[in-house]
Amino acid sequence: MSWQRARLGFAENHPAGPGHFPGDPMIPGALMLDAVIGAIAGEVLDAPVVVRSAKFLQIVRPGDGLDLRWQRLADGAVKFECRLGEVLALTGALVLEGGR
Repeated sequence: MSWQRARLGFAENHPAGPGHFPGDPMIPGALMLDAVIGAIAGEVLDAPVVVRSAKFLQIVRPGDGLDLRWQRLADGAVKFECRLGEVLALTGALVLEGGR
């Protein structure tokens, strides 16, 4: 199966940065997962998404961009990876309960 791709970006002045954490801003994992789900499932979801697994391997800062790639597995789940340059930053799997 081939990989699909998208670019995810987080603005330098993203409002989550200053509060997470003051003096050392980073993009929260929940925000990264939300961006991944939005790119894979689309902006309008008609069914729940279950996060089967997620591993956060690299700090992502405001202003960073992630290269997302994903593919559907035989069991219907969607495997994904996000890279920050050459470094794997986030990996995991989702189940799109609507079958999308």
